[in-house]
Amino acid sequence: MEKDKVPQDDSNVLEGKLKVLKYAVDENGKYTQVPTVGWEPENIVLSQAWEEINEKVESVRKRVLANELSPIAYYMEKQMLDIKMLAQYVGYFGFRVKMHLKPANFKRLSENQLDKYANAFQITKEQLLNID
Repeated sequence: MEKDKVPQDDSNVLEGKLKVLKYAVDENGKYTQVPTVGWEPENIVLSQAWEEINEKVESVRKRVLANELSPIAYYMEKQMLDIKMLAQYVGYFGFRVKMHLKPANFKRLSENQLDKYANAFQITKEQLLNID
């Protein structure tokens, strides 16, 4: 693909905040990097992926509000973390994080433990405790 024909789809889902480097041929026939905001098929797939992620987040939020899961599960889903990753962030073993996903165990967390989770999610402790 020639450098000036690299697609620059204006309707990208990332609103121009993120550009991806593509390789294209310049006027001298050499490959060069060209930043692009995306192209239509790529943006459609990204949009569908984000819709699916948002549906999962909403589903977990409803389960938190129904007292089936703790708020940790909501923020994990929202930030696309799994138990292993979150455990590394907060410095706990995975089984301990898994225990904290249960509302009864979450309610017994100390202030220090809540701070660790809030810091890991980069939110305040109040946001962690109050999901609406």
